[in-house]
Amino acid sequence: MRVMLTVQMDTEKANKAITSNTLAGTMKSVFDRIKPEAAYFGAMDGMRTGYIVFDLKEPSDIPTIAEPFFQDLGAKISFVPVMNFDDVQGGLQKFGSN
Repeated sequence: MRVMLTVQMDTEKANKAITSNTLAGTMKSVFDRIKPEAAYFGAMDGMRTGYIVFDLKEPSDIPTIAEPFFQDLGAKISFVPVMNFDDVQGGLQKFGSN
């Protein structure tokens, strides 16, 4: 299932990760496993935030994805199912056929 992972990083922990050169390693360790379709970064609610779209193969994968962000960055995490335009069209066609 395609999901969007939002990662809001605790400012103090992210600052420490940046100065100790570990932030990129934390991100890379997760990205190497999930192979994101897209990843964007910005600020939300005054916090460094990543928006990462990827295919969540099994719900049991959630801890291995979330824990590095929780432990290394004190992050707030959300997983939201998302669709691309083709998915929406297919869903609407299914709805229309009922």
